[in-house]
Amino acid sequence: MAERQLLSGNEACALGALKAGVRFFAGYPITPSTEIAEFMARELPKVGGFFLQMEDEIASINAVIGARAGGLKAMTATSGPGFSLMQEGIGYACMAEVPCLIVNVQRGGPATGLPTKPAQGDVMQARWGTHGDHPSVVLYPDSVAESFFLTVKALNLSEYLRMPVILLMDEIVGHMREVVEISEEVEIYSPKKKKKPKEEYLHYDEDNNYDAEFAHFGEGYKIHISGLTHRPDGFPTNNPEIIAWKMERLKRKVEDNLSLFWGWDMEYLDLGSEVCLVAYGAAARAAREAKVIYEKERKKPIGFLRFRVIWPFPAKRVSLLLRSALKIVVVEMNQGQLGGEVERAVNPDIPVISVNRVDGEMITPEEILDVL
Repeated sequence: MAERQLLSGNEACALGALKAGVRFFAGYPITPSTEIAEFMARELPKVGGFFLQMEDEIASINAVIGARAGGLKAMTATSGPGFSLMQEGIGYACMAEVPCLIVNVQRGGPATGLPTKPAQGDVMQARWGTHGDHPSVVLYPDSVAESFFLTVKALNLSEYLRMPVILLMDEIVGHMREVVEISEEVEIYSPKKKKKPKEEYLHYDEDNNYDAEFAHFGEGYKIHISGLTHRPDGFPTNNPEIIAWKMERLKRKVEDNLSLFWGWDMEYLDLGSEVCLVAYGAAARAAREAKVIYEKERKKPIGFLRFRVIWPFPAKRVSLLLRSALKIVVVEMNQGQLGGEVERAVNPDIPVISVNRVDGEMITPEEILDVL
């Protein structure tokens, strides 16, 4: 039974996290993500969960990692400057293989930038913000409904892959309100049961890289968690062979599981058209409206491709989907961060035109129509 509710994107994100089993939230209030923390502060205690307001974002991400290592599904929410502060902790979660959800409701930047204005400036930071050579998984909703469903997806992917997952949201999506239908129950990933006896358990064994049950502190297993490159038992090493094994292990989390994203990671319409619009998040709403106006006025279709997952970037499939286009228009509220990925993916003979806006205002359908 689905329930119709009037929610903001931030509220829908928090509600999705609750339904997906999050029972620990640590964060520091920052516009435009604060409503997520407010919702969790109010609702988590009702289901036996824990809410902690930390002294800053560095403490927040580390509290989340600790809570998940102790067995509770955990998340945090922040915005630009707080997301920057969390990068070391996100890298630690990658190396320690601790699943958790980091929500970044973006604002204009750099630095404290534009707290109440929309921007899509953190696309590359979400991919490359931490140091080291590791994969990233980043989901990107364009509506209140998707803020709910992609939060659930993000948590399930994080648990399955045993790694942190990032949900990037736009200020517009976080604060706007829409009527959505929320199911009473959502599909939650259930990890496999532990098979090995406690004395044989290795926290980073080959058979528990992903889609596996792993032990938590307090369950009686020997666990050593470290941000240092480590052996299967978790203890640090400088052995080149084990270092290479660890890096390959992190890469395989995503490379072995690309099929998990197929079928829902992109929305596309009329891709056989001569011109195709490519966008994500709030900018995709303007692109979709531009498609409607264009087709009404010109009496011919125009292609539309929207990303729900921006990392891992589906370069091969984008190349195939856009192979018949004569012109591609990438719409985004930054200086062309994902446009470069699109340009690298498609045939170099296809011109890729960018429609960008970086002044804290939304791109309008009219601005897109001007380049068609």
